[in-house]
Amino acid sequence: MGNGVQEQQASLTRGDVLPLASSSQSESSYESLKPTQSVLNSLFSGALAGAVAKTAVAPLDRTKIIFQVSSARFSAKEAYRLIYRTYLKDGFISLWRGNSATMVRVIPYAAIQFCAHEQYKELLGGYYGFQGKALPPFPRLLAGSMAGTTAAMLTYPLDMVRARMAVTPKEMYSNILHVFVRISREEGLKTLYRGFTPTILGVVPYAGLSFFTYETLKKVHAERSGRLQPYYYERLAFGACAGLIGQSASYPLDVVRRRMQTAGVTGHTYGTILGTMREIVSEEGAIRGLYKGLSMNWVKGPIAVGISFTTFDLTQILLRKLHQMGYTNR
Repeated sequence: MGNGVQEQQASLTRGDVLPLASSSQSESSYESLKPTQSVLNSLFSGALAGAVAKTAVAPLDRTKIIFQVSSARFSAKEAYRLIYRTYLKDGFISLWRGNSATMVRVIPYAAIQFCAHEQYKELLGGYYGFQGKALPPFPRLLAGSMAGTTAAMLTYPLDMVRARMAVTPKEMYSNILHVFVRISREEGLKTLYRGFTPTILGVVPYAGLSFFTYETLKKVHAERSGRLQPYYYERLAFGACAGLIGQSASYPLDVVRRRMQTAGVTGHTYGTILGTMREIVSEEGAIRGLYKGLSMNWVKGPIAVGISFTTFDLTQILLRKLHQMGYTNR
């Protein structure tokens, strides 16, 4: 994130991230990196952050999607039963079914999103006169929304494939390429972008509020504690709060997106956002339909986002430490 990218490399002693000496040292460390190296660092850190976070919560994520695209009533007990039945029928590894497709999508998505966020922060900082400093609230929110939108636009077909693999038996699609080929032949190429509009409408508040909340909590923490770098467990807590707020705000659109993405294999014919919402509400009710699985998201979402932000920040710190030591120039 912003401070994670721009802060000076602290010594990693006994697992803690130690505070910086001064912000001027942080800025000089940031400027010592070439723009290309900075972008590559952000891409790598973002890719790793996304992969670690999504793999950690993959079984919960798959279960949430299955409930989202069905009319079955959600409860923690039913979610547990679904996970247990899947384990008994197909084995432990089957709980991560579709995770390969998730990685194919998440790695470029997270890399682009985190890198774009750093670039947008720099651009907006220059435009608003806050170059090298924490952005004011509105540009901070805007940078996150723009980063999420950029990543979603570039990787959307991969999200469609991941949703299909998560809700279908393994006999239907053998691998990621098979999903692309079969959808293209049987449903047309346009199907790969079904649900794109609700995705973008959902990403704007989700990414915006997530990045905004995380950056704001780090800023408030630095002002009150005098430490520019939070400890790793504080980063996890900040990220968890960011995920909770961001996902709660955009969740109904996430349900609509999943319904539209999986319409070809669930027997429904969802066409528009409003039409999908009306059908969900008429069949299942507003709260039970549009917020189905939200309680599970309150468990997995904060965990995933907390891990993601923390991994990104600490990887950035490590890469800058290696750069200072001269390893990245060899």
